[in-house]
Amino acid sequence: MRVRNKPWAKDRIEENPQYVATNPTEWHGKWQQRFEKNQPLHIEVGTGKGRFITEMAKAHPEINYIGIELQMNVLVMALDKLLEEQLPNLQLILVDGQHLTEIFDKGEVSQVYLNFSDPWPKTRHAKRRLTHENFLKLYEQILKPNGQIHFKTDNRGLFEYSLASFSQYGLILNQVWLDLHQSDFEGNIMTEYEEKFSKKGQPIYRVEACFPNK
Repeated sequence: MRVRNKPWAKDRIEENPQYVATNPTEWHGKWQQRFEKNQPLHIEVGTGKGRFITEMAKAHPEINYIGIELQMNVLVMALDKLLEEQLPNLQLILVDGQHLTEIFDKGEVSQVYLNFSDPWPKTRHAKRRLTHENFLKLYEQILKPNGQIHFKTDNRGLFEYSLASFSQYGLILNQVWLDLHQSDFEGNIMTEYEEKFSKKGQPIYRVEACFPNK
């Protein structure tokens, strides 16, 4: 995602420590303390502009959410949405997803969302894909028993790769959608990318998976 530089982004983020944990490793194993209620914790790795995670938090006040984004100029757009909505069950983190086990304790997370992740199409970049086995190892450590991964994309190649990666790692594929918007799935909340691509008639792929004995 290429986004125009926002010189004010850093200041905006630092001015709102109640919503953005600027030192996330300090909250390892203690994330529930940042929320009003002790509830199941769901995270989105690569939250982008924040539409999905914000709408999920609005729709499900019984769940606590954390949006994780690497790019400051993108995260600040999610922060603006959060400031407008004032959601007590949503927090944001500016950090690389490779550091998940430094941020979350074992079994601290109930669900992981991966939405329209960068496909990194070149083979030599496969380890950067958020569904590569290296990331699956991280998700496995932070997820609670029966915790799930929900993955959506418009990229067929990435979807096929991800299904293979999940299967080879030993995950159980609970449900698979090859054209989500033409299915009877209810309660779908779209990301900005999802709306854009679906309007062009592109199918949206989705899978729900979990680790065995998890």
